[in-house]
Amino acid sequence: MTDPAADETREPAAGSPAGLDLDRLGGYLARHRPELAAGPPRAELIAGGRSNLTYLVRIGERELVLRRPPLGHVLATAHDMAREFRVISALAPTAVPVPRALLLCPDAEVLGAPFYLMERVPGEVFRSRVRTDQLTAEQRRELAMAMMDTLATLHGVEPASVGLADFGRPEGYLARQVRRWAGQLDRSRSRPLPGIDELRDRLAATAPDGTNAGRIVHGDYRLDNLLATVAPVTVTAVLDWEMATLGDPLADLGLLLTYWSVLGDSDNSAGNPVADGLGPRAGFPTGAELIDRYAAGSDVDVGPLHWHVALGCFKLAVICEGIHYRHALGQTLGAGFDTIGEMVAPLVAHGLTTLGEA
Repeated sequence: MTDPAADETREPAAGSPAGLDLDRLGGYLARHRPELAAGPPRAELIAGGRSNLTYLVRIGERELVLRRPPLGHVLATAHDMAREFRVISALAPTAVPVPRALLLCPDAEVLGAPFYLMERVPGEVFRSRVRTDQLTAEQRRELAMAMMDTLATLHGVEPASVGLADFGRPEGYLARQVRRWAGQLDRSRSRPLPGIDELRDRLAATAPDGTNAGRIVHGDYRLDNLLATVAPVTVTAVLDWEMATLGDPLADLGLLLTYWSVLGDSDNSAGNPVADGLGPRAGFPTGAELIDRYAAGSDVDVGPLHWHVALGCFKLAVICEGIHYRHALGQTLGAGFDTIGEMVAPLVAHGLTTLGEA
């Protein structure tokens, strides 16, 4: 039996943050996980806009984290709660740091979209220069290297050993990535985007075979998708697994370099909601140093990364355009997204230039 129908236009309970009706959440927990319903839940939005929405939920003395898709999300395949829940559950016994998964609710009638709950993990998200500028030079270096060591650990996990042998289709992964993001782009188009179709076509025509395919890939691996401590420097959790699958780990590296060396080293990086506080301009090691560290701890052949960086530029351009589209519709929560559409053109230009260097 499902809860009474709900949608995101109904009036939520008093004190509820947007997208999370606390009365409905409390009622659902009381029926399905009474041990998590020690009292009325309280919550606050802690991240929103470019990805799924993340809330800190307090029930009595316990602190949990709830994840759900964006309000009015238009690209449903990019916000798969069951996928996130499955991968963090599978990785729990490995050396990859992930939060403990507690509850998956696939019923969209409860909160207006599927959601899941996980334990809150100690640590901090280093998302902006306001925070990273407080780090010492040594802490920045150690944090960047810990980020790469964790990625190498993830890519070293044998999928079958954690029940993820069927988590994706490694064959043709890179070509499918181009097609997938081209499809996402078409569903988010609201204005002319010069060059983006050329970038799509050139990526499709030159997609590598993916000799490293078959590894668990995160799909959006970057510094601000990690929780970390600095005394000592430790990655305590990898977050935001909505795009995880089995594929080529070089796609993770290419996208990371796009954040780090393309956006992070641009004149527009300050205050940028997806690149502020990243890269050499923020006092971190260079992208080349990151790749060297990864290669030292991984059996993945990093090889030339030009194509993968260009794919990262295309993917991130599409993501930014999707956020721009949702912001124009008034469906984006979070600060700084009013100018995110300005990032699309430079990303497309860099992607085309990078393909010319391959």
